[in-house]
Amino acid sequence: MVYHLEFEKPIVELEAKIAELGQLSNSGDMQEEITRMREKSERILIQTYSKLAPDQKVQVARHPSRPHFLDYTKRLIQDFTPLAGDRYFGEDAALLGGLGRFRGQSVVVMGQEKGHDTQTRIHHNFGMTKPEGYRKAQRLLAMASQFKLPVITLVDTAGAFPGIEAEERGQSEAIAKSIESCLRAEVPVVSTIIGEGGSGGAIAIATADRVMMLEHSIYSVISPEGCASILWRSAEFAKDAARALKLTAQDLKQLGIIDTIIEEPMGGAHREPERTIDVVGDYIERALAELKPLDGATLKTRRRQKFLEMGHTV
Repeated sequence: MVYHLEFEKPIVELEAKIAELGQLSNSGDMQEEITRMREKSERILIQTYSKLAPDQKVQVARHPSRPHFLDYTKRLIQDFTPLAGDRYFGEDAALLGGLGRFRGQSVVVMGQEKGHDTQTRIHHNFGMTKPEGYRKAQRLLAMASQFKLPVITLVDTAGAFPGIEAEERGQSEAIAKSIESCLRAEVPVVSTIIGEGGSGGAIAIATADRVMMLEHSIYSVISPEGCASILWRSAEFAKDAARALKLTAQDLKQLGIIDTIIEEPMGGAHREPERTIDVVGDYIERALAELKPLDGATLKTRRRQKFLEMGHTV
């Protein structure tokens, strides 16, 4: 099933008309009309995506066809070996991680997986990590420091799992310890928000030396719907909340929360997923190359200072 966003309706209708005309005739006049319509479609696409409102970026970040963690590992990580379990409670399928080779160098890679269909979404709990997932992240970060392996994290979650069983198993402590493990890692840590970066669920594995965001991804302390429910007592104000939260990559770069914005193909990552993954890989490779000469103590000091300075005003 092809999924289309509401604001993309004019583009979708034009593309459908082009496909219909392409099946009717191969005459010269018809081909000229198809070419004209394709140019118009591309023009509308550029106009639409060059001025997306924050609430529209939220929709793009959540697009089900956007590449997810497993798509990235399949294309970027050779010999990926998943490591399961937190050695305390059990395995969490929302946060995946393991060992592999990224463009010739051994790495530890981890991130949230949302799933692509009903079955996989349920299996991965829609990317909402439970305490055992964050304790698995801590184990992987410790392993990375022990064997001097750089860490790559790919963030894509609406937030940590809010269920009562997660609270019973120490959700907040697990997130806090995961943040601490990131800060204490004696190896380069590079994080990329590839879709949604929701609250503590995201920062638990995004407390990195380099924090990058795809152009149409989002990163915030709470979802627009959650914020609207608290402030306006109604999720109908989610559009206003999205604007107020400053959750876009452009806002966060200006505020100094992230380091780099990674440009997406025109029309969003869901239109050209493989190209998007390759571009993200290029940015990760450059970031790791810049961090590689630094020793563990320097990395820890700089990373800690980076986050302490956030929010300071002159």
